Amino acid sequence: MAVLSDADIVAFLDDKSLRIEGYNERNLTPNGYDVTIEEVLIPSTGLRRKEGTVKIPSNLWFVVATKEYFVLPPTLVGEIWIRTTWARKGILASFGRIDAGFNGNLTFSAFNASSGDVGIPIGDRFAQVVFSELRSRPKKTYEQRSGNYHQQRGITLDPKSPGPDTRSR
Repeated sequence: MAVLSDADIVAFLDDKSLRIEGYNERNLTPNGYDVTIEEVLIPSTGLRRKEGTVKIPSNLWFVVATKEYFVLPPTLVGEIWIRTTWARKGILASFGRIDAGFNGNLTFSAFNASSGDVGIPIGDRFAQVVFSELRSRPKKTYEQRSGNYHQQRGITLDPKSPGPDTRSR
């Protein structure tokens, strides 16, 4: 798989085979796209915010949803990396790949491993998506294989239970 450059990403956006709703050219990097924080949820307290700065206490799990809504073609995958700005503040997060054919906002699980509170400003960049092109088209896309989080909007903790505790409206 070859990593796409900024020029490649723009070409995919221009021909509409890749869509990023909420796209901002300033978030484009030489080899990826930085996603921004739309919403933060602290499950243990029920705090859910879409504006301002959320103070995350030390040793606490929290969840972030992106502003951007991705529509990946069947020939692209995305790899997600936390921005080093957050890692240097003690924020740890689990990231992976965005499957070919995925449509939706991204939901990140994160943990404040620092010894103090960390402010998470809504609208800041949180992670980078690095796109790669598959050598061949998959037999089945994400939606056809499992699709658990296909077309998700906002924070999605449990795709089987779209109630107010698990999914943002």
